Amino acid sequence: MIHVTKLTVRSYECDAYGHVNNANYLHYLEVARGELLHAMGLDYKGLIAAGYGLYVTKVCIEYKSPAFMEDELTIESETVTSRKLSGRMRQVVRRGDAVLAVADLDWGFVNSEGRPTKMPYEFDLTRLTAEADARAAGRTP
Repeated sequence: MIHVTKLTVRSYECDAYGHVNNANYLHYLEVARGELLHAMGLDYKGLIAAGYGLYVTKVCIEYKSPAFMEDELTIESETVTSRKLSGRMRQVVRRGDAVLAVADLDWGFVNSEGRPTKMPYEFDLTRLTAEADARAAGRTP
């Protein structure tokens, strides 16, 4: 499932060079990941209330071209791998057809003590990804 998030670059996200400061891409990616998880059906508040965490463990961003104030951006997010304890997402930031940045992000699932643990059924991203893909294809999961 590829989820698309749209946003507009705000003036305060730009630096002295007039383009989006590279640190702001982390914010864009975070917003898009949250929307992807929501679209997959993950109850993030329920996950936290149940004593679990879904943490970013590594982000690698390749910047290809700058974004500027008032640019309309799209962020494509998809789960590349999803296992019981961890996984990887890929996110692509675009302005029109131009690729501005590509990010690979690793995540881990932990219990209330911060230790890696298997995801319970209701939070299992492998299952949720498969179900979201089936819905997108018009099939009942």
